[in-house]
Amino acid sequence: MFAVFRHTLGKSRGAILGWGLTLAVLAMLFIPIYDSFADDIEAFEELLEIYPPELMAFFGENVSLSTLEGFISLEFFSFMPLVLGVYAVLAGSGLIAGDEESGVLDLVAAQPVSRSALFWGRLLSIWASVILILSLGWVGMMFATTFSIASLDGALLVNAFASLGALLFFFVGLALMLSMVLPSRRSASMMSGIVLVASFFITGLASMNETIDKIADFSPLTYYQGDSWVNGLESGWFLGLMGSGLVFMLLAWWRFVRRDIRVGGEGGWKLKLPKMLQFGRGQA
Repeated sequence: MFAVFRHTLGKSRGAILGWGLTLAVLAMLFIPIYDSFADDIEAFEELLEIYPPELMAFFGENVSLSTLEGFISLEFFSFMPLVLGVYAVLAGSGLIAGDEESGVLDLVAAQPVSRSALFWGRLLSIWASVILILSLGWVGMMFATTFSIASLDGALLVNAFASLGALLFFFVGLALMLSMVLPSRRSASMMSGIVLVASFFITGLASMNETIDKIADFSPLTYYQGDSWVNGLESGWFLGLMGSGLVFMLLAWWRFVRRDIRVGGEGGWKLKLPKMLQFGRGQA
């Protein structure tokens, strides 16, 4: 299993560096922006007050631009679920189904390695990749604060990245599970992406509509602390996202070890067509 882990993690170096360094640079850019208008922060907050509540609902109810923590919550952590959610969905849906559709997985499975070792070795590499990407983002943000007029508590900042990591863990598990039950990686990533985007809008609009507010309890982004991490990590929300993601992963593992590996190009919904629409291969 650890050989599979090292090999898969090595193949992910480009993705780790690409997403991680981009996240670090992006984090470093927001700190100088805060410094540039720190003296006029009250005027900027007055400007935000005229924005419609439908728009501000997507950035959280506890955001205050009078502090650096509030600023990065608004400008950085509010949209990170959508940005890094893309990576989580693609990585989860392609963990097994990607090689399966390309015809590589049946060759790999022919080697003296169990399916469970193959599955968990690859999955551990995704966990490590997510941690490394988020760690690079944390390092970039903390590095930028050394040149800022405002200070930032590094231990407190871990809460925000930990909550974001739990959310990504959830969507990796969801995409992986769907890739085991749906006929293709594309359909799994599409369905996971729909859940991600729908959760973003449901959570953002929940405070303005009672019906949506009731649905928001089932939205994973409701339990993401993009705007309240300064108050400490909500352990129940964190463990809930992690636990839900782990359940999806266990279901995906159970499904993987009990079904046949599809040969490259194989797949489909396997729905029976009416006889009048069925054509024999030998017919002209």
